[in-house]
This record gives sequence, structure tokens and C-alpha cells, in this order.
Amino acid sequence: MSKFDQEVAPGYPVFLGSEFEHPKLEDAYFHILPVPFEASVSYGGGTSFGPAAILEASWQLESWDGKSVPGKRGIHTHPPINCKGDAEKVLARVSEGTENIVNNGAFPIVLGGEHTVTYGVINGLIEAGIEDFGVIQIDAHADLRDSYEGNSLSHASVMRRIADLDIPIFQLGVRAMCEEEVQARKTYGIEYLDAEILIKKNIYKFDLPEDFPDKVFFTVDIDGFDPSVFPSTGTPVPGGLAWYQSLALFESVAKQAQIIGFDIMEFAPVEGFHAYEFSASLLAYKMMGIIERNQL
Repeated sequence: MSKFDQEVAPGYPVFLGSEFEHPKLEDAYFHILPVPFEASVSYGGGTSFGPAAILEASWQLESWDGKSVPGKRGIHTHPPINCKGDAEKVLARVSEGTENIVNNGAFPIVLGGEHTVTYGVINGLIEAGIEDFGVIQIDAHADLRDSYEGNSLSHASVMRRIADLDIPIFQLGVRAMCEEEVQARKTYGIEYLDAEILIKKNIYKFDLPEDFPDKVFFTVDIDGFDPSVFPSTGTPVPGGLAWYQSLALFESVAKQAQIIGFDIMEFAPVEGFHAYEFSASLLAYKMMGIIERNQL
């Protein structure tokens, strides 16, 4: 079967359609929402091409992820969010799309796009009535600037906007911050394990703070990985997380809290290097597998 026999929009094949027929909304637990939004990137570009590339590469995955078959729970791919217009309008659409997924009793998986998208996702969770949840972030950057280049809805400010919603945040793998962000961590009481500690001490699991919410949304900025794993991002920083370490940290959280959704942001495909697209797609499927084995 050609990948374009199962499209949700031109150029957007369904996730892993080579192995599974695309299920109806009500028959799928995992719901994938592509958001090709790119407006405030400050170095390299290309994140708007990330969602489609990940979906297309998924057709090369095995249904068996090495431990189970996450796809048996059903993976429904939604058409991409309309990303025309200003950031406020796009984020409102992201919020609505996320809210609808949650209200259907499904698990949202959002593929970006720049990291600003996560703010829309979080608002969608709130609109769906989810209360008392935290956000865990894998990222090279803290994203805690109040604004960047005059833009308060910048990819460099997304976690600041989430902190303004009084949502607890735990950061993993950060290794690039300005002084304003160091202070913001203190002001908002943000917990963290930065890359220098995680890498040097070879940490694969950790304990969440006792007062951290039992429900967690997990956001992954691809630049949280070391550039040797994912150079395919706009703002790479050396000294990042490795493949197995990142998956282990995610599973460590899944064993402690109820993960209510996750996203993968800032993936920018590199023409001619399809290994990175495949890896980003495999990352999404591996994360589904961890959810399936630990929480379903």
C-alpha cells in the first residue's frame, strides 16, 4: 500500500499506515495532531516541515517496537492544524484540537512545529477540564524569557507562559539559559535536572518532587537531545541527552505519574538525511509504547 493511499491531507500520511488501517476517531486511543507552525524561530528554520516528515517516515517503522505493539491501541491521525494567521489564532486552533481529543477520551500526541505550539496544547488540556497537572520538559533551553525580540509568544517564552498559568514545571536536559531565565526558575519554583548533571552522573531515572502533580504532560524539544542524535533542529546545543537515556527518563516519569499527553517539537528535517526523520518517528512510537505498557 502506498503511503498516500491513507492521507488525512495532501502530503500528510497517517501515522504507521503501512502496518495498520486508519481507525475511526472512537476506535483509537492515541490521537496525533500535526501542527506545522513556524513563526518565531531565531536561528535555523524548517520546523514547519517536521510533522509531515515524521508521519511519512513512520511508514518505515515496525509495528513491534521491541517490547510490544503500541499500534494495537489504535492510532488516529488528524488533519494538520491550519497555521495561517497570527500566533493567537493558531494557538486557539491548537487548543480546540487538543480539547476535542481529550473530550473524546483519547490521548493527545502533538507534532510541531516550533515550541510555541505547546502553549496552545496546555490551554486545550485546561479547557477540557483537566485540573492539577504538571509539565515535564526535555529541552536544551529553558524557554523562560518573558519575551524574545519583542514577542511574548515566542518559542523562547513558551515555558514562561505556561508558568504564568500556575502550572508546575520540571525541566530536563537544559544547558543554555540567560540570567533572566535563571531568575524565573527561582520566581516560579521550577524544578530541574540540567544536562550537566544528567550526563556527568549518567542518570536514567529520577524521583519527581513529592508535591508534583500526579498528572503530567510531557513536552519534548528535539534540541534536548545531543546534536549527535538530532542535528535536525533550529537551535542545536552540544552536551545533550542520548537516545536511550531520554527514553528511560520518560519511562521513569510514566512509572510515577499519569502521563496525559505528550508532544515532540522543533524537529526540522534535513534534506537527504532521512535517518533523522525516521528517528523522530521512532521516538514518537517508542513513547507510545512506554505509555501502553505502563499505563494501559
